[in-house]
Amino acid sequence: MKVPALQRLRAKLKSATPVYGLWITLESPSICEMAVALGLDWVTIDAEHGHLDWKEIVEHVRAAVRSDTVVFVRLAENSPALIKRALDVGADGVIIPWVETALQLEAAVAAATYPPRGIRGIGAERATCWGQCFIEHTGEADQNVMVIPIIETVRAVKNIAELAAVKGVDLYFFGPADLSSTAGFPGQWEGPGVGDMIVRCKDTLRAAGKHCGVITTDNANLALRREQGFAALGLGLDAGLLLRSLHGALASQGRDRQIRASFTLENNAASLAAEKPLICAPPEMKPDRPELMNARGSGQVLDVAPGIQIEFLVGAHNQARNLTTGLVTFAPGAVLPCHRHTFGESITLLRGRALVDVEGRCYELGPLDNVTVPKGLAHRVLNLSRSGPALFHIALASADPSRELVTTFFPKRTMPDVTATVPGGERVTYVKKATRYSPGAAAAFVDFCNSDLVPGFEMSGGYGLFQQGGRLPAHLHDFDESICIVEGSATCLVEGRRYTLSDLSTALQPRGRVHYFINETPVPMAMLWFYAGPLPERIVVDEKCATEPGVAASA
Repeated sequence: MKVPALQRLRAKLKSATPVYGLWITLESPSICEMAVALGLDWVTIDAEHGHLDWKEIVEHVRAAVRSDTVVFVRLAENSPALIKRALDVGADGVIIPWVETALQLEAAVAAATYPPRGIRGIGAERATCWGQCFIEHTGEADQNVMVIPIIETVRAVKNIAELAAVKGVDLYFFGPADLSSTAGFPGQWEGPGVGDMIVRCKDTLRAAGKHCGVITTDNANLALRREQGFAALGLGLDAGLLLRSLHGALASQGRDRQIRASFTLENNAASLAAEKPLICAPPEMKPDRPELMNARGSGQVLDVAPGIQIEFLVGAHNQARNLTTGLVTFAPGAVLPCHRHTFGESITLLRGRALVDVEGRCYELGPLDNVTVPKGLAHRVLNLSRSGPALFHIALASADPSRELVTTFFPKRTMPDVTATVPGGERVTYVKKATRYSPGAAAAFVDFCNSDLVPGFEMSGGYGLFQQGGRLPAHLHDFDESICIVEGSATCLVEGRRYTLSDLSTALQPRGRVHYFINETPVPMAMLWFYAGPLPERIVVDEKCATEPGVAASA
């Protein structure tokens, strides 16, 4: 047990100085050595999930010996045997999962302390220098050991006041994913309302003089959690940080992709161009509506607020299903009042400078930046310019859009300009900094929204940039698609029919229509695409299905 390191950690917490750490799930002790070399305040060795065995755990503990980095071990359960073993091999503290009551937490504290206060047995292991330091260790262990519960169930939230009163505990961690699951949102990191639940619990613990910790999902979330008052900030899991770095490096080369739970290439962005084309479209995908090419100025126009006008280019008026897209013009200084929808919305600034406020979280946007807002979240939009208009592209996950005005006041907070998803909330994409991938020759795409990026989101969509000759393979979808040309000129081929689009013209490709886009000009072409489906799935078919009449409908 590294008593000086524990004392320094507690002193930082007491002085409201954040302490930063790393969650370790991989077996190499070099990971712990790196954390120590970088001066992290703490590391947690995860023995609850994953594959680490006790030999690997003790190697991580050894990697931090004689350092200022405190080592915690997260155990598989609240077990006196596991608590004793982790402390005996030299851990400075233990993290206990699924703690829901004060009695459970008191039992964990007792298991981590020696008699007469507790029930921990004395062993001739690393903690006592193999039996050489019985008196020294037992004299200092009880007052320094850290027992840290994880608040990760709705029941624990209900009992947070009594958990806060347990003596011998000064730091509490939160588990957003399991808390979301017990709240009825399995698979979400922070389901609806869970973020507020965590903050309320944190406030209760802080009022009791206790400190709170949480793992953060990215740099934007790290800044948010620090601002919210969390003291022990996990920079991430070792595997997650490695994947973040790999995604960035692959994206710089147009090779990034999403991992699927099946470990297959299905729905994988980087592998789309390598899909084996079908000879023809599946007969069950035969379309029942024609494609439509909609020039700017040809859509339905509606005044939605003073100085704000929307032109619907795709929607119920031209038989689109589960999808509405259009262009919204803001006069100088115009403000779209706070409102919400019963469906998701994706907002992309095309021209000007604007601010999107989602329940007080304020994002300043430049051209082609995007904010995706899940259903039920209140938001408003402002044109920041007092002298020039702003132009937006919007996509709504409904063919019959409606809104509800909201008068609730939300405290304002300026958010960092980092591409990220707020847990349980919106996603912002700053297109110049975002991850890109290649779905076709000389084409680079940025995903704005899908159910992987925004859990539960009904649409998928993003930005595509095509250099000269850039194109997609012939393909079709099991849902409707809207494609708006925001830069240059595009050629679209649909089952033998050829179209040229530019200047914000928008194509509606109904379910089942075989098509592809190509840039046949020497200057770049760019588009915004949105699917009435939660993932960017497509069926690639033979080229002639898009270029020859009648082939697409072959049985």
